[in-house]
Amino acid sequence: MGNKDRISPEDAALFRKSIGEVDPVEHDRAELDAPRPTARARFRRADDRAALRESLEAGDPADSETGEELLFQRERVPRKTMRRLRRGRIPVRDQLDLHGMTRKAALDLTRAFIQEAVANRHECVCIVHGKGHGSGSSGPVLKHMLNQSLRNHDRVLAFSSALPPDGGTGAVYVLLDIER
Repeated sequence: MGNKDRISPEDAALFRKSIGEVDPVEHDRAELDAPRPTARARFRRADDRAALRESLEAGDPADSETGEELLFQRERVPRKTMRRLRRGRIPVRDQLDLHGMTRKAALDLTRAFIQEAVANRHECVCIVHGKGHGSGSSGPVLKHMLNQSLRNHDRVLAFSSALPPDGGTGAVYVLLDIER
């Protein structure tokens, strides 16, 4: 501390007067009651166990197809890259949820989402379209729309239904061409 940083006796007296009486501290550490338990999500373990059980029962998702999966890849996408995508091993950088939207609104939002993802250089994104349980006899409207739309989008290199924890056949991982 330099001389200019020292407190004058008048300032020290004013400080002591303003804070009042104090009790001296006997220890340099505060005594705490028992530590609080760490906060945990109530159903996280059960959800994690259910997802693990489902993925183990299904085997390797890259080697099985039930007919409900969406799968597409351009010729220039290596088989190894496609396998990584199907196994959820390419980090998802952003997600879009289309639940409850009309076909037109979902299509417009999907196009804007992909454009923004490419601009932000997000190589892989996830789009949740749902399983179409509310679509009636016409089948999953958003899923079919997304399948066609993504195949026709020039920045989409590949897509695959997601793993069960990410939405399963109600969502797709989308690999984007961010190099152009």
